Amino acid sequence: METSVINIKTDAKVKKEAQKVASDLGLTLSGAINGFLKQLIRDKAFLLTLDEGSPSKYLLDSIEESRKQRKTGNYYSFKNNKEALEFLEGR
Repeated sequence: METSVINIKTDAKVKKEAQKVASDLGLTLSGAINGFLKQLIRDKAFLLTLDEGSPSKYLLDSIEESRKQRKTGNYYSFKNNKEALEFLEGR
């Protein structure tokens, strides 16, 4: 197999964490990236997922802000989708 080198720039922390995850899966980082590239070629698409078990700080902050707005009555409520869209369109 003829090989080629791909140079990318990434945050050192990202690289280290990715190497750890790949290692935990029994792969090198190069092996994981090659697997990704082969899947990209085969599927003409790629999937990115988030760990749903660990919500981000942004999401947690947004939920807390929404709870506060509900308690103070600072929110809008709509009877149906049409009413919501009319509100968003400024009618």
